[in-house]
Amino acid sequence: MPQYDYLIVGAGLFGSMFAYRARKAGKRCLVIDRNPHVGGGCYTENQAGINVHKYGPHIFHTSNQQVWDFVNSLVPFNNFVNSPVACYKGKRYNLPFNMNTFHQLWGVSTPEEAKAIIERQRAEYADIEEPKNLEE
Repeated sequence: MPQYDYLIVGAGLFGSMFAYRARKAGKRCLVIDRNPHVGGGCYTENQAGINVHKYGPHIFHTSNQQVWDFVNSLVPFNNFVNSPVACYKGKRYNLPFNMNTFHQLWGVSTPEEAKAIIERQRAEYADIEEPKNLEE
């Protein structure tokens, strides 16, 4: 009989969650990782009462309430909404691009109107095989 049902290489989000769910199902797991902690790149250290993101900031996104409830049952997540903006010719625009961005740029209201403008702009550059900059 094997000592473990699963060998899990990597204690990041997937490995940790797989091991957790497998254990809940009565399976025996061995999780190995080169780091002395779980969570992979989503690891935070408490330094003098301040949570420091050891490997850089991390954001967890889901629109699935069941997933959100599950992860919050294990560790509380802050409700953070990442809302980046770009400044172009003195005006600010939403990123990633969305209908509000297209409305700001072109005054359009529907995805079809935005798609038509994008296709016209793409056609202007159709002969460029090796783009040299973001505009191309």
